[in-house]
Amino acid sequence: MSTPAAPEAASLIEYPTDFPIKVMGRQGPGLAQEVVAIVHRHAPDFDAGTVEMRASREKKYLSLTCTIRATSREQLDALYRDLCDHPQVVMVL
Repeated sequence: MSTPAAPEAASLIEYPTDFPIKVMGRQGPGLAQEVVAIVHRHAPDFDAGTVEMRASREKKYLSLTCTIRATSREQLDALYRDLCDHPQVVMVL
């Protein structure tokens, strides 16, 4: 007798929705542009002009907030994976 597959955990987010993603990375040439390029791959309608950037006090790190129109959990999971794989990215929230 086979056991039924466990249902996927219900999402607390109703899609589509505006969803802010905060990316913290080591300052370096091109970090902001590369983060925006990654976000665009997963959310083609993302407006790069809405990115909020803030440097750390000692200018060692850069925080970027990108608000996308999220359409699914799969989209968000893939976006988080790609951002976390970037060598300059320290954390994605």
